[in-house]
Amino acid sequence: MGEAVLVNRKKFVSSLANELVEPFNELSKNTRITKTRLLDEAIEDLLKKYEQKGV
Repeated sequence: MGEAVLVNRKKFVSSLANELVEPFNELSKNTRITKTRLLDEAIEDLLKKYEQKGV
């Protein structure tokens, strides 16, 4: 079977610090929010933070 077609998303690869993996997994599990959605929220917040700093 082929890969899913992503219409509203782009695939990218990254890594996460070892000490963040389990808390991130637990947050997703406890909130029932997908990791993808949590990452979207985190990136949006990060972009706003640096936009406010004029970067």
